[in-house]
Amino acid sequence: MVKDMIEFQEDMNIPAELIPKCPKCGNPMTMNLRSDDKFVEDEGWHRAAERYDDFLQSHKGQHVLFLELGVGYNTPVIIKYPFWKMAAQNPNAVYACLNYGEAYAPDEITQQSIFLMEISVRCRKSYKMTKECRIIRHS
Repeated sequence: MVKDMIEFQEDMNIPAELIPKCPKCGNPMTMNLRSDDKFVEDEGWHRAAERYDDFLQSHKGQHVLFLELGVGYNTPVIIKYPFWKMAAQNPNAVYACLNYGEAYAPDEITQQSIFLMEISVRCRKSYKMTKECRIIRHS
């Protein structure tokens, strides 16, 4: 199914008939995003959150890369703001933001930040990738 989505996508859109359907109600499936009351926080989610917290605690003060990939301002309190806070509290940390047109960090951490902007990736039917990237490093 994913291969079909890649093959038949055009301008980052896939044909409606390729969107998976819920086996119970037949409605189109959606991403598990914190955009409404349907976000799933099951036992597996809580175990993963605990592992993440354990990782952060065991690497506090060490060289850590906080890599933010395409996080917008829909729910910045989940990734963006915590990454900024943790980078500010750890002088050994690097905050890297890859976000088309929205790569930014507060003044307090720009010296330890990397911004990757204006990314364009085009999938071809042969599944080869071409990339263009502009990297800005504040020093």
